[in-house]
Amino acid sequence: MASFEELKRKAKIAAETIADVSVEAYRLAEEKAKILARTTKLNAEVSREKTHIRRLHCEIGRMYYEARKSNPEETFAQNVTEVTEAYERIAEMKREIEEIKKTTGYRNDDFADADFTSEPGDDDSNGEE
Repeated sequence: MASFEELKRKAKIAAETIADVSVEAYRLAEEKAKILARTTKLNAEVSREKTHIRRLHCEIGRMYYEARKSNPEETFAQNVTEVTEAYERIAEMKREIEEIKKTTGYRNDDFADADFTSEPGDDDSNGEE
C-alpha cells in the first residue's frame, strides 16, 4: 500500500497537471476569442464598404442617366429607356392620385387612423353589435 507521502506527491503532480492544462485551455480560449473578435470586426467593415460601393454605383447610375438620358451609349440604351418609362409611369400614377383627391375630397392622411391589418373577428365581438 502506498504511503501517505506517496499519495500526497501523486496528488500534487495531478493538481499541477490540471493547472497546466487549465492555463493552456484558457490561453487557447483567449486566443480564439481575439481571432473571433477581429474577424467579426473585419466582416462588419467589409459589409460597410460593400454598402458604400452600392451607394456609389447608384449615384454613378443616377449621374449617368441625368447626363446622358437623351443620348445614351448603345450599351446603356435599354436601361435608360426603362428608367425613363418608369419615371413616366410614376408621374402618371401621381397624377391619378391627385385627380382622386380632387374628385373625392379625400387626402392620404384621412386614413391615418385606419387599421388595415386586422382580420375579421379580431375584435372579440363575435359578430354582435
